[in-house]
Amino acid sequence: MNYILFDGDVRNALLPFTYTKPVADIRIGILTIREKWESYLGLTTTTITEEYLEEKYPMVEMEENILINASFLPTKHLVEKIKELSKNEAIFKGEDVIAFYTSDSQEEVNFDEYKQIEFEEDILQVKNTWDIFSLNAEALQQDFDLITEGRASQPIPEGTRYINKENIFIEEGAEITFATLNASKGPIYIGKDAVILENSAVKGPFAMCEKAVLKMGTKIYGATTLGPFCKVGGEVNNSVLFAYSSKGHDGYLGNSVIGEWCNLGADTNNSNLKNNYAEVKLWNYDTGRFAKTGLQFCGLMMGDHSKCGINSMFNTGTVIGVSTNLFGSGFFRNFVPSFSWGGASGFTEYKTNKVFEVAEIVLKRKDIIFDEKEQKILEYVFEETKKYRNY
Repeated sequence: MNYILFDGDVRNALLPFTYTKPVADIRIGILTIREKWESYLGLTTTTITEEYLEEKYPMVEMEENILINASFLPTKHLVEKIKELSKNEAIFKGEDVIAFYTSDSQEEVNFDEYKQIEFEEDILQVKNTWDIFSLNAEALQQDFDLITEGRASQPIPEGTRYINKENIFIEEGAEITFATLNASKGPIYIGKDAVILENSAVKGPFAMCEKAVLKMGTKIYGATTLGPFCKVGGEVNNSVLFAYSSKGHDGYLGNSVIGEWCNLGADTNNSNLKNNYAEVKLWNYDTGRFAKTGLQFCGLMMGDHSKCGINSMFNTGTVIGVSTNLFGSGFFRNFVPSFSWGGASGFTEYKTNKVFEVAEIVLKRKDIIFDEKEQKILEYVFEETKKYRNY
């Protein structure tokens, strides 16, 4: 069977992260949503997403296909139900379609003509940016169970203090030196070739993916995830960093989501609680205004390729777009549009030629080529987000 993951109607609610990737490639827990589905299905998937992303994330359609809403996270039972689908059958959760069996001859799908099957069990769905950290504990536990089932952890190194050894899994090549691992409140997953340096204190649930690094004296509170090649220092609480991003020095990051290829300068801090303890509002790209989240704790949402200088300060509920370069004293605005250069004293437009120069250097450090596909995506996002740059 051919499985295709589609963005669904949550795509805009997950901006700025979905400016540069499909919903399926958001990381929550340990794995990306795509990696979760492929692990359960035992097959690779392709994607239906925005047209400008198709060159990097192509869709392969066959005579018979099952389309899956990428905002839903898989479970063993859900995958069993999906594999049992017949043509013109669909699985729903309330008003939302989870998956349906179709053919390449159907140009439009009318679910009134489908047999609709209600999925009764609880299931995680990523519908808003803040769900990425709010649901991270549950997603991390699910991924931990999936990845470690039937496998043995590498031994915990001598000199490491730990609680609840059975809830700690260390992959091959990982290095841990004189650290504290407390898995009493949730699992701790240490990925292949990851590094935890001296005097780091980790409280689960926590996951660090392949070649991620905790610098000396780092303090981690769950539920936190570091994507592949991330480097982190200071204090981090209930946050998710996508791949290749760094917060390498002291400073606080809490209840936040950081995209790929971001860098937070030394002593960068974010607030995750308003002084009056009121409900946090976040920028809504659809309405062009701030909207309630229902959360008391909510920090920073930062899109791919964004950077900030030393001593940067972010207010509670701040949204930073793609490819911004922030610096200077004072708090930044609660919404900074993509391709902005500046800080509290004002912004100018961050031109794509300058953005590309930086991206090429940054990616080259990880032996990755900043190719034409990536340039085209950022060029499109640059044009798409011009309407917000009315400084």
